[in-house]
Amino acid sequence: MAQVEATTERIVAADAETVFDTLADYAGTRAKLLPEHFSEYEVREGGDGEGTLVHWKLQATSKRVRDCLLEVTEPTEGELVEKDRNSTMVTVWRVTPAGEGSSRVVVTTTWQGAGGIGGFFERTFAPKGLGRIYDAMLAKLAAEVEKK
Repeated sequence: MAQVEATTERIVAADAETVFDTLADYAGTRAKLLPEHFSEYEVREGGDGEGTLVHWKLQATSKRVRDCLLEVTEPTEGELVEKDRNSTMVTVWRVTPAGEGSSRVVVTTTWQGAGGIGGFFERTFAPKGLGRIYDAMLAKLAAEVEKK
């Protein structure tokens, strides 16, 4: 089994604090940012960053659906970490300033992939597919914070 990694980033025309607070708002804004690949969204504990427990299903492909139960932590300033209790998947959101009134948002998801030929295809194609999903989410994030 090899680690699989998908990373996507975007510059957003809003300050880092606003962007981070929007991402960390699981009880409010976060559900609006999710593209059609996510379903059954439910905040089970908390709702604002650290200490949040959130559930969703992620349909990465027509045949691949992950049932995710994510614990949210904030290990450093500007960083949200979502660890899935149901798998090895970990998603890290990093928000940093990127010039006057702008922010860089980097989202990286890692997990232990399958072995053998299936693992080869997973390592080859899954990061691209997940990248498209997170591109859509970052576009919705930008639209949300840039209108404020």
